[in-house]
Amino acid sequence: MRLFRYGPVGAEKPGILDARGHLRDLSAHVPDIAGEVLTPEGLAQIRALNPESLPVVTGSPRIGPCVGRVGKFICVGLNYADHAAESNLAVPPEPVLFMKATSAICGPNDDVIIPRNSVKTDWEVELGVVIGKGGVYIDEAHALDHVAGYCVINDVSERAFQIERAGQWVKGKSADTFGPTGPWLVTADEVPDPQNLKMWLEVDGQKCQDGSTKTMVYGVRHLVHYISQFMSLQPGDIISTGTPPGVGMGRKPEPVYLKPGQVMTLGIEGLGEQRQVTRAAQ
Repeated sequence: MRLFRYGPVGAEKPGILDARGHLRDLSAHVPDIAGEVLTPEGLAQIRALNPESLPVVTGSPRIGPCVGRVGKFICVGLNYADHAAESNLAVPPEPVLFMKATSAICGPNDDVIIPRNSVKTDWEVELGVVIGKGGVYIDEAHALDHVAGYCVINDVSERAFQIERAGQWVKGKSADTFGPTGPWLVTADEVPDPQNLKMWLEVDGQKCQDGSTKTMVYGVRHLVHYISQFMSLQPGDIISTGTPPGVGMGRKPEPVYLKPGQVMTLGIEGLGEQRQVTRAAQ
């Protein structure tokens, strides 16, 4: 299934794509694509519906982030060896974890706001993993049973805030609009191998990132297991699994960063595409 949320910011409704790619309204059956709706039982209830019987969403509504009421937005750093190399950093012996504020989450086609005093706002296409079955100390062998589905994430980052100022990475990762998520939550049954998905990102039509999840250092199965050793995972939590090479910070001979008025387009095979226009903070 391809689930989505649509409508104004803060008032999104749940929806599902039918077999012909038409948007259908789910709001008579579920309150949101969030929480218990994402558990195996919740998804089974949606799967039992006939999408063709649901109301068609008319017009061209805003598509919101594909998951609502996210409890935790957990990110994995340096999870592609070639990205670590372009960052002049060693491949970590264990996954590098950091948190991104949930207030950074926005729709896949919403504008990305470059923060005040930013000089190094950067892009990162990433595979998002959405938790469906909660748990703690999850066995690696059964880790994928806890995944509701997958989505596209742009882990927008301000490198000067992230790296050059004291403290943790969260400062460079958490500005409003720094977490475009969606357009679809594609349920796990439609993604047989999350470690073999092509991914790409362009800025103003120029291909910057062209990679595949097959080159992850730590795959989805291990990440779900590993993270659950340090915190419980709950339905609707999102794990952003790292980015392949081609970020602005790693461009040669000089880094290249985003400016107001640029257009980012990005996508992951089978999971959909995003498009964001950058603008300066007011």
